[in-house]
Formats: sequence, structure tokens, C-alpha cells
Amino acid sequence: MENTQKMNEKTKSGIGLKDRALDIFSRYSMVIILVFLLIVFQGMTDGIFWRPLNITNIVLQNSHILVLAAGMLLVVLLGHVDLSVGSVMAFVGAIAGVMMVNNKMSPWLTVVVCLAVGALIGAWQGFWVAYVGIPAFIVTLAGLLMFRGLTQVVLGGQSLAPFPTIFTKMSTGYLPDILGGEHLHVLTMIIGCLIAAFMILSQWRARERRKKNLFEIESMNAFLVKSVFTAVVIIGMSYVFAAYKGYPIILIILAVIVAAYSFLTNKTVAGRQIYATGGNKKAAELSGIKTKKITFWVFVNMGMMAALAGLILASRLNAATPQAGTSMELDAMAAVYFGGASTSGGIGTIMGAIVGGLVMGVLNNGMSIMGVGVDWQQAIKGLILLLAVVLDIYNKKKRI
Repeated sequence: MENTQKMNEKTKSGIGLKDRALDIFSRYSMVIILVFLLIVFQGMTDGIFWRPLNITNIVLQNSHILVLAAGMLLVVLLGHVDLSVGSVMAFVGAIAGVMMVNNKMSPWLTVVVCLAVGALIGAWQGFWVAYVGIPAFIVTLAGLLMFRGLTQVVLGGQSLAPFPTIFTKMSTGYLPDILGGEHLHVLTMIIGCLIAAFMILSQWRARERRKKNLFEIESMNAFLVKSVFTAVVIIGMSYVFAAYKGYPIILIILAVIVAAYSFLTNKTVAGRQIYATGGNKKAAELSGIKTKKITFWVFVNMGMMAALAGLILASRLNAATPQAGTSMELDAMAAVYFGGASTSGGIGTIMGAIVGGLVMGVLNNGMSIMGVGVDWQQAIKGLILLLAVVLDIYNKKKRI
């Protein structure tokens, strides 16, 4: 009898451990995959991958995709897609080129005008989707063709270059080290330590709030492990950047965007309404949510983010070209879906979208260093996107 009881306890313990492991993987699967890829590519590239210059290049080369992914997340949360963002990027870049290169206008004024143009484009597309009821796929497909054609008209089929130096600093500049470190960017290390401390303190406060409200909380050991992991990742990445030239300015811009979108989606009424609309539109309307207004403003936001991504890409290339932004809509959607967003809407996080974008960027960079051809890179990314959607469907069935 005692032996049977012990066996049952062991069985329950084994099931519990298995369930906990599966739960941890489902929650942090993208982070686990990202860490796995970082380790694998470091070994397969003979240590080249983790060099400070290469890590910095990954951020610079994928910054515009991460900006697009942040905006695309809200669109996907509503159950829509935006196929026009790549063409909008090229169109806004062309406008920036005409203003700054041809007409020698102020970069600051140009940025404001370009963001306003992006917002107007988003309002145009959002009107047809939200108030007329035309599917977003059709509206944005029309936008893809229209704004790509307008880009050719504005540029006359030619590239415009170069941009003013102050404009190119947006995507190629670095945070100055006012503390004067010789071999290590001291200011970057200090900021990294402060960010790590802030993140751990925020996690602790969230845990205490849940405890106070009698919600289930993680064990102290699990919290300590998560806190140590957070500190190691943030301080470690800060050291990698500090060993080169410090934090890129575009990374700071991305951090502000992520913080703003995290606040919007987690702490505001508008964020909750977006999730509710994407989860069940009819139920949201019955509860008093103005779903058409929500949809309209989400597309306005997407237009502005596409414009910002176009400015970042033009700044990095130091040129406005008719081919800019080609297939960027696919990369942005892949990042969002791979980051855990649901194809039917209502599920997804900003951190998931950013991590998904980083996974795609790491794959591109790692395979390029290894000499994998662009054709195979596209095939592998396509397979990964399919697997992400399959995983989403599997998780849905499991929840049901």
C-alpha cells in the first residue's frame, strides 16, 4: 500500500514537472529560441557572430523591421493585415529625399511632414476598412500598388542622395560617452545597469501586487532565476555594445517605442479595447466599444510607424530609392506571427513581436555569415512563418 502511494506521488510529481516545463516553454518559447540561435550561430561562425560590431549591425540592419512590427502588432490584434507598409516606406523616403536633397529643407521639418504624410495614408486606408467595410487585405493591397507607383513618380525612377549628416545619424549614430571611457563606453554600462535594476524592481512590484490581490504567484526561487536572467541579458548586451561604440541612437528610439506600446497595450483603456475588438468584435460592440473608431486609429498609427520605418531605412542607406521597402510587409508580419500573435486577432504582445523580429534578424545575419544563399534564406524564413501559424492553431485547440 505504501509503495503504491509513493509511486502515485512520483507520477503526480513527474506530471507536474512536465506541465510546468511545457507552461514555461509556451510562455517564453520565443526567448528560448532566440537564446538557442545566439548560442548555435556563435559556435557555427567560429565566434564571429558575438563580436560587438556584428551585434551592433544586427540592430542597425533590422531596426526598421522592428518599428514596423510594433505597428503591425496592433493591426494583427484586430484580425487584419497591412500589405502596404513596404510601399509606404518607399513613398515617405522619396518625399524625404525631395525635401532634403533637392530642396535643402530642414531635416527636423522633413521628419514632421513625413510622419504627417504617413498618418494621412493610414487615415485613408483606415477609413475604407473601418467605415466602408472593405477587407483590409484588399485596401492595403491597393495601397501597395498605388504607393509603389507614386514612389516611382516622385523619384522619376532615380535615387536621391546623399542626405544631410544630422539625418543619417538617426540610424548610424551612437550615444556619446560624456564620461570619456577609452576602451569601454562607460555611459552605456551605467545605463545598462540602471535598466536592469529598473526591470527587476518592476517585476518585484508586479509580483507583490499579485500577492496582495491573492493571485497565484511564482515561487521566490523562480523569481530569483528570472531576475538573474534579466540582469545578465541586459548588462551582458550593454557590455557588448559598450565594447564597440556604445548604444546606437536607433536602439534608444526602439526602446522608447517598445515602452510606449507596452504601456498602451497593458495599461490603457484603448489597449484593452483593441484586444477586445480583435477577440470578439460583436461582443465588443455590444459592450459599448466603438470598434470602427478603434480600427481607424490603429491604421493611422500603422501609417505613422511605416513612415518612421521609411525614414530610418532612408537614413541608413543614405539614399531614397524606388526599390526601398520591398517585401518589408512580409518581414513585419512574420515577426509578429512568429512572436506569438494570433492570426484571428486578440492575442499578441509587443515584446513578442520585437523578439520575433530579432529572431528573424538573427537568422538572416547568422545564415549570411555562414554563406547561405538569399534563396535558401527566404525558403527557411517561409518555413518558419508556417510553423509559427501551425503552433498558433495547435495552442488554440489545446486551450479549447
